[in-house]
Amino acid sequence: MRNFFSKSIQAFKNQVSNNFVPSWIIFQIDLGINLFSIVAAYALRFNFQIPSEKSGIFQITIISIILIKSIIFYLSRTHVNVIRHSSIRDLFKIFTVVLFSSIAVLVLNTIGYFIIQDFIVPLSVLLIDFFIAAYSMVMIRMIAKIFLNELKANNGVAVPAIMVGVDELALSVKRAFDMDPETNYKFVAFIDTEKEIPKRMLDGIDIYNYKRIETIIRRYNVKTIIIAKNQISPALKNHIVEKCLKHNVKVMSVSNVNSWVNGEVNVKQIKNIKIEDLLERDPINLDTKEIRRQLENKTIMVTGAAGSIGSEIVRQIANFNPYKIILLDQGETPLHNIELELDSTNSNFRAEIVLADIANPTKLKQLFETHKIDVIYHAAAYKHVPMMERHPSEAIKNNVYGTKLLADFAVKYKVPRFVMISTDKAVNPTNVMGASKRIAEIYVQSLNEFGGTSFITTRFGNVLGSNGSVIPLFKKQIENGGPVTVTDPEVCRFFMTIPEACQLVLEASVMGKGGEIFIFDMGKSVKISDLAKNMIRLAGLVPGKDIEIKYTGLRPGEKLYEELLAKEENTIPTYHPKIMIAKVQQYDFETVSLRINKLIQLAESSDNMQIVSMMKQIVPEYKSHNSIFKVLDSEKKAKNIAQFEKS
Repeated sequence: MRNFFSKSIQAFKNQVSNNFVPSWIIFQIDLGINLFSIVAAYALRFNFQIPSEKSGIFQITIISIILIKSIIFYLSRTHVNVIRHSSIRDLFKIFTVVLFSSIAVLVLNTIGYFIIQDFIVPLSVLLIDFFIAAYSMVMIRMIAKIFLNELKANNGVAVPAIMVGVDELALSVKRAFDMDPETNYKFVAFIDTEKEIPKRMLDGIDIYNYKRIETIIRRYNVKTIIIAKNQISPALKNHIVEKCLKHNVKVMSVSNVNSWVNGEVNVKQIKNIKIEDLLERDPINLDTKEIRRQLENKTIMVTGAAGSIGSEIVRQIANFNPYKIILLDQGETPLHNIELELDSTNSNFRAEIVLADIANPTKLKQLFETHKIDVIYHAAAYKHVPMMERHPSEAIKNNVYGTKLLADFAVKYKVPRFVMISTDKAVNPTNVMGASKRIAEIYVQSLNEFGGTSFITTRFGNVLGSNGSVIPLFKKQIENGGPVTVTDPEVCRFFMTIPEACQLVLEASVMGKGGEIFIFDMGKSVKISDLAKNMIRLAGLVPGKDIEIKYTGLRPGEKLYEELLAKEENTIPTYHPKIMIAKVQQYDFETVSLRINKLIQLAESSDNMQIVSMMKQIVPEYKSHNSIFKVLDSEKKAKNIAQFEKS
């Protein structure tokens, strides 16, 4: 027997140490509270001197009331809730159950009155009992909850953490972590992102200005920081995260508040901050009225509609109530996926799914004859630099010939507006892919002189999360334990989020009159090696120790720095601060058409040297980097090309 009791006591201690009180203990405490409340109610009602006529049945009355309440409490299951997770809803339920049990006793008491012509339990006793029982049961749970939270925070293994934010959101997140049994954070500070203020406290914890964040990290040996502030500028967020990564502090961020269930914080929705979050910039303001005027009730064609950029353009166009969107792509599976996505949105517009190659003139002709197209967003292109360096003929077929076909059909069938998606690699190109896109730019610009179709080109750098981009690659390499491969320690790139890029495409498409090349403000160039190191740190690892960074050398056609404007070009501002117009050389259509047709014919031969040689004639600034085609840039080859032209 002694062994049984010792094991029971030890089991109880283990449960309490894990912040869980057994439900049978809670049930007995509730009954004890109600026993106390009914006895106290009698004592208070009769000034601690119960009349002799009541004392005879006093014990039977108490037992009967406790029995009734125990049945109601057991059926309502108020004792099974985890005390650490008690919410306002749980406390209200307790209040309701106590009220219901008091009403049940009152009903039985009333029935007794009609039988013996007297109340067994005075009504004032029932009223006093209700208030004492309800108040005591609620308060006991609140005190126990506070005690268990403090026990958890001071059990010697709590992780020191700080919360960025001093509003209701930050407080809710902090309390959600306090109540979660699977996390063990002890919050040592709140961080205010506004100006310096006199010392204040929130929920018993000191508030500090963000400028002191490094001091707080060192003082409390902080291991985790949680950003619980939605209205925080990207620059300030980057500043805070940079300081944290410097000290190997884990950074987490609150997800979209609108996704919370019933408006309640769920710690599972608070995720580790991603590298994409650090590359975000201030929100873009769009002229939605003008965009809607151009797209509403119109038939829009999007090429490359299943790709990263094309699919996002489709999503954003869908917000402006088009009549029909023609989604053209040659990738079967991704096109199927975007079709399923559109089907699930219950959109009002019609979606025409077309599986086709933009270099197929028969299919394109059929499309233009079947549909009266108002706007074309041309996002289809081969984009991988090393791949196109090995297959120049395919770059010409898709990026040049495919664009030429689309543009020619747009003119023939009087499509009012044609928007081409280009790349920063078209500026002073060093590879086949960039040069092919520059040639496509030149062609659509030259077509603009005919006046029937407004040809507009948009040019920007890398987008975050696009298929085959560096960030998904680094994530996979980190998950696999490394190494993370970077081509060169000094290589830099511009980055922009996919939604941001597509918003600017829509804005530029409505401001363009025809013939312009719009370039976007890409912000600061990012060193890829720093990007890799930050991604490793965000994963909670140490670069060079947990994950190796391996430099593999520049790939064929790759250059260290991307540009958005050629040296000979100038820019003029527009009404949008993030969009500029490049002043570029104008080309005569007849000359351009003759050279491009010759290039397309050469592409059929698959003679890579001849193809690239012709590309360099069309784009004189095209100088190969780290490529077999570099030989074509030599002075001797240049003279041979000049002689060939004369002949």
